[in-house]
Amino acid sequence: QVQLVESGGGLVQPGGSLNLSCAASGNGFTFYNMGWYRQAPGKQRESVASISSGGSINYADSVKGRFTISRDNAKNTVYLQMNTLKPEDTAVYVCNAHNWARNYWGQGTQVAVSS
Repeated sequence: QVQLVESGGGLVQPGGSLNLSCAASGNGFTFYNMGWYRQAPGKQRESVASISSGGSINYADSVKGRFTISRDNAKNTVYLQMNTLKPEDTAVYVCNAHNWARNYWGQGTQVAVSS
């Protein structure tokens, strides 16, 4: 069993930055593929960024060049550094951990980009 707790969300002005963290409890963090998703009001949940257990990284086109995902296996934590934020980045950001047998979700952290 893995529990995921996100933090770091908040209200920021357009052009600002936030750094989200997702702390995982339980065993085997190293072997999980990790990802960040977001869901805006009235929209479907979408993948933002992912980092595999082997370190392969993928980004949604909408965040390429602005967001950076990373993981610290020693701290059981995955991060999402978000720069040059735009109003359309406003959403609840949710952390995901999965492997071939398991799939876990966090509760999410709210990000609001507004002037």
